[in-house]
Formats: sequence, C-alpha cells, structure tokens
Amino acid sequence: MCGIVGVVSNAPVNQLIYDALLLLQHRGQDAAGIVTQQERKFFMHKAKGMVRDVFRTRNMRSLPGNAGLGQVRYPTAGNAYSEEEAQPFYVNAPYGVVLVHNGNLTNAQALKAELFTSDHRHINTESDTEVLINVLAHEMERSGRDVPLTPELIFRAVRAVHKRIRGSYAVIALIAGYGLLAFRDPFGIRPLCVGRSANGEFMVASESVALEGTGHQLDRDLAPGEAVYITEDGKLHTRQCATNPSLTPCIFEHVYLARPDSIIDGVSVYKARLRMGEKLAEKILRERPEHDIDVVIDRVKVQPDLQQRLAESFEAALRIADGRALALEMDTGVEHLYSSKFGCPVCSYSLPELEPRMFSFYSPVGACPATRCRNTPCSAATPCAATPTPASSPIRRRSPESSTTATTSPSPPALSARHRRHRRPSGIRPA
Repeated sequence: MCGIVGVVSNAPVNQLIYDALLLLQHRGQDAAGIVTQQERKFFMHKAKGMVRDVFRTRNMRSLPGNAGLGQVRYPTAGNAYSEEEAQPFYVNAPYGVVLVHNGNLTNAQALKAELFTSDHRHINTESDTEVLINVLAHEMERSGRDVPLTPELIFRAVRAVHKRIRGSYAVIALIAGYGLLAFRDPFGIRPLCVGRSANGEFMVASESVALEGTGHQLDRDLAPGEAVYITEDGKLHTRQCATNPSLTPCIFEHVYLARPDSIIDGVSVYKARLRMGEKLAEKILRERPEHDIDVVIDRVKVQPDLQQRLAESFEAALRIADGRALALEMDTGVEHLYSSKFGCPVCSYSLPELEPRMFSFYSPVGACPATRCRNTPCSAATPCAATPTPASSPIRRRSPESSTTATTSPSPPALSARHRRHRRPSGIRPA
C-alpha cells in the first residue's frame, strides 16, 4: 500500500505535492519522496520517514519546476529498511522517466530475469517498482524508436505493459520533455483518480481527498486498464489500453486503507464502512437472534479512523433490535441512546441535533429514551422528558475511574481536535 500523486501546472508544484502527500500520509509512513521537472531536468529528494520529517526548507528549495510526482511508502515488497527503494524511481533511457507506483507485481521475479536476459536491463534492488519502470521504459523505446513520441505511441507502450505484468498497480510517470502518464491495472485493484483546479492545473492521486484538500475538483476515477496522458502544456489524452478490463477493486481500500472522506470508484468510503457494519449486524441477528453481545470493539484503544465507523454502525444496528439506537462519543466513552432524530411520536420528546459523525435511527413507538416512556407510552400530562431517573438514564459512562451514572441528557459533545476535518498545512518546516 502506498499513496501517489502527480501534478502538471503552470506554477511551481513542490509545495502542492507536499500538501497532497500529507493528505495521503495514512497510506504509508515508512518513506516519502518528491521529484519535480524543470525544462528537461529532474530534481529529486526521497528518504525514510514521515513527510514532515523527510522534507525541510532546504529540500523544498531544491525542488523547482511546474510538474512533479510524490509518493508515501508502506513497504509490501522488497526491502523495508532500504532507503534506495523509496520512490520515485528513475531511468535515463529512453527520454528520461521517473515513476511512482502503488501495488504489487505478482510476476516481478520472472520479469526481473526477463529484463536481464532479453531486454538487457539491470535491476539493482528488490523493489517491484524498479521492475515496472524498466518494463515501461523498454516498451516506450520499442514504440517510439527513431520517431517523436506521441500520445498514440505512449498508449501503445501501456498496452504492452498490461500484457507483460501481473498484479495490482496504479502508476504515475513523468516523461522528460513530454508530460505526465498515469494508468491503472486492468482489474482496477488499486485506486487512481484525476482532477483539475480552476486555473487548469491537473492532479492525479490515489484518493480524492488529496485533490479536494488542495483545491482541485475531482473529475473521475480512472477506469480499469485506462491510461491518461497530460502534456506539459495541459492537454489531456485518455485511452483504454486493456483488452478485457473488469472492475474488481481491493475490498480493503474501503475497509482499512482509504481515508473515510475519500470517494473511490464512485463509492463513499465512509458510507461503505457503515453499510458493512449494518450487514454484519444483520447476519448476527439472523443467525443468533438471542445474542448477548454487549461490546463490539474497545474503540477507545484502537485506531478510530479505521474501525470506528464499522463498529458504531454494527453496534447501532444491534441496538435497533431492542428498539434503541446508539451514538458513541469516542473521546469520553459516553453512549447517547436516542430513539429518533425527530423526537418521540408518543410524548414529543425533542432530541438534540446530532453531529454528522454520530448516528440516529428511527425506533418504534415506546422506545423513547426518556425515562417513563421507555416501555409504555406516557401521558401528555406527565411529560417523560422532564424527570429522567438514574436507573434508566439515556447516558451511561464506561469510565473505569467512576461507576456513577449521569442523570441528565446533555447535548452531544463537540468534536475533539483529532476528529476535526484536516486543515491544509502550512507546509515547509524550518531547516
């Protein structure tokens, strides 16, 4: 798993790529790298570590140019301890190509031997990305030998790449003096999307959050097997380069890898995780209707951005079977049990408005969270919302320091700092 980004602009892109990598940092924390192009020369800096640690002021100043690539690495192939295997990778022939890659090649060893014996290319690391860039470079050389490189010749090379390599790959490459090339494997296993800004600046990235967080409008996801070529002057060319493309994406993108506020192949990652939790709860209720499940996951101790949504929707769906609903506040461990966002249909108990990341579900009559309306309808003369008792209060605290139960129904707490929406960072750290 890695996060990749590529930009073609009419202004310097080093800061923009840096900001995009921060937004993709969840996809890899082992290493980071940026390469930019000015005229026909590449400027590169890459190292092990987080984005904020790898790039200092002196590094950013050494990355001029109006086009570039960036990558954050989570090593799934090769040597995790080798700084040489951090991306981008570079080959000087033909034309000069730099490349970033997200995925895994399943036939990398066979290709490595083939490149040495047949294509006469030497691979110096254990990275499958180095194998991929050399396969692409060889096919481009075969397609454009002795003639100027055109979009049609580039797409012909991508078609040949699809025929030779196997596995999952989302690729962005920069060809010196020509433009930016991006393509996705024929099964669309790894995500890749393209967007543009108001001034005509193009960006290609692993997730839509990188585009939206840097002021770009998401155009669409690349189709399985599709290639996109953007010239240096901002002209976009697209072509389907696979013979029988089929969208079969990796399910773990929606379960674990992607940020909740991303949209992949037209599907909201946030909503997908909610639906997964609901489907899991439906299966448990179907197979174990007399379940005694009280706690799903200790959500305070796990990574909230990755498992919170599935756990919340799972537990909430289980609570619906008892005529109740759940909204969990991660930081304080407080459960707010509500029946409906619109109030109790019996006693007109008005519920506080929930925050977007909390959930409310409509419950049947008699499931009002107010005390006297919990099991039987209350009368209008004695509104149940006025005097809740501790025994059946809609709020329970699970803090180990205190066994007391709250007796009031406060409004949902404000978002903590780590749950607030990502703000675009200022970028460069002091040297």
